[in-house]
Amino acid sequence: MTSTTDATDPTGADSDSAPHHHQHKRGDDYGELRAQLATLTTEAFRPELSEIDRLPTAEIAKIMNGEDASVPAAVAEQLPAIAAAIDGTAARMARGGRLVYAGAGTAGRLGVLDASECPPTFNTDPAEVVGLVAGGPSAMVKAVEGAEDSKELAAEDLDGLGLTADDIVVGISASGRTPYAIGAVEHARARYGALTIGLSCNADSALAAAADHGIEVVVGPELLTGSTRLKAGTAQKLVLNMLSTITMIRLGKTYGNLMVDVRASNEKLRARSRRIVALATGASDEEIEAALAATDGEVKNAILTILGGVDGPTAADLLTTSAGHLRTALDNARTTD
Repeated sequence: MTSTTDATDPTGADSDSAPHHHQHKRGDDYGELRAQLATLTTEAFRPELSEIDRLPTAEIAKIMNGEDASVPAAVAEQLPAIAAAIDGTAARMARGGRLVYAGAGTAGRLGVLDASECPPTFNTDPAEVVGLVAGGPSAMVKAVEGAEDSKELAAEDLDGLGLTADDIVVGISASGRTPYAIGAVEHARARYGALTIGLSCNADSALAAAADHGIEVVVGPELLTGSTRLKAGTAQKLVLNMLSTITMIRLGKTYGNLMVDVRASNEKLRARSRRIVALATGASDEEIEAALAATDGEVKNAILTILGGVDGPTAADLLTTSAGHLRTALDNARTTD
């Protein structure tokens, strides 16, 4: 999420490309919002960088790299909160719940990115992990005027998904004050009883306060004042990586550190599928090809046929019984020998 804000931008927009709008606002309204933004760490001005544009390119790159290096430590401080949110997410998804990200600008785009990477990585249904960005799909590439300012828009987007109490809604906002993200969390919690997570980059944020699980990764002021697609965006990417990946590990989508649910949709992934089966089993190429042929190319099933000594249909039945957990299915295969 990014927000470039100045005297003419009332929104504290979580989008570097947010247009200046709401021209009907009075000057005192802007003053109130400016004062609010001035309290946010993510919006703080750094006078020591005020002549950065005069430095050699290599020096700017070095400074920026040093800034980025501080992000993982800020994430580390939030690991207990992140772990608690993941456990709650995995419990609901195990019951058939969906993981829904909601944000504006960069934050929304990062949610869409994370959601879109789950089907090829973990063989999830595209409806299982969903990314909502304020203003709809077109906002992925072009800022939609005023969209982030509407809590009502977030409620409408969630209603359109047919939310249930088993679902999880993650509001994402660097500032922690974006109405769209807060509205999504409030509506999901109050109307549906869904589990809610608020991910922001300021302490004591309204977003974290509104959610069941508040995650506040305080990365400090940005290299470019208010450009929260930088450190804040990196922090959000790291947390979303954890949220989806570790949830999928908990749901049995992996075997050790192998992506055994990978969907082989192209040549690279077909080759990777064979490599994963080889790493998991140590089997010969001939055995691997036979196993994949017997299981319609399903990596997890192929591994089970080799390690469990069962045929394709039996492997499928064992995995169904174990809710897709390969280790459990292997244990069951060995006890039924």
